[in-house]
Amino acid sequence: MGYHNAGFEVVGIDIKTQPKYPFEFHQGDAVGYAKQHWQEFDAIHASPPCQAHTSASKQWREEGKVYDCYIEETRAFLQKTGLPYVIENVPNSPLVDPIILCGSMFGLKTYRHRLFESNCTLYAPNHPEHVHPQAKMGRVPKEGEFIQVVGHFSGVPFAQKAMGIPWLGQKELAQAIPPAYTEFIGWQIRAAMMIKMAA
Repeated sequence: MGYHNAGFEVVGIDIKTQPKYPFEFHQGDAVGYAKQHWQEFDAIHASPPCQAHTSASKQWREEGKVYDCYIEETRAFLQKTGLPYVIENVPNSPLVDPIILCGSMFGLKTYRHRLFESNCTLYAPNHPEHVHPQAKMGRVPKEGEFIQVVGHFSGVPFAQKAMGIPWLGQKELAQAIPPAYTEFIGWQIRAAMMIKMAA
């Protein structure tokens, strides 16, 4: 939604069906699809699975299971296309010179730190100090608290508003990033594309 708000025509690809996805959608391996169709696009955003790097996964990961990291494979392909690209993932993931975005930068009631790597120059807004407490897991946030939208959190309506994604349910919200993040990045990608075209 953020890229749509920044003026892009958005096409989504995921290995799992996404019935609530609001734009054109293709089910399948995202990198595999992109390898066949990349010439149809002006830019690519990739969000490889984050389970190998997220601290939140400790709450629900299968004991003994090793989670694959697809970031290097994804980056290698995106670099070959020559298109503007963005790779998004969680803190502690092996992104190259990423910026970090936080909900507090956009007036949202969730911190939700995410990293963004790009072959275009990106900048982040000022990162406000985290002064609001986060609601304890399993409890709906009280007045003045922020929400942690991870796992089986409580307070879906609060999370929908905090994330700016009123059309998603609990499961989808736990995997999503606020559209404010990608809109902010989308405008920067568009500016970089215009500068390149003018050169």
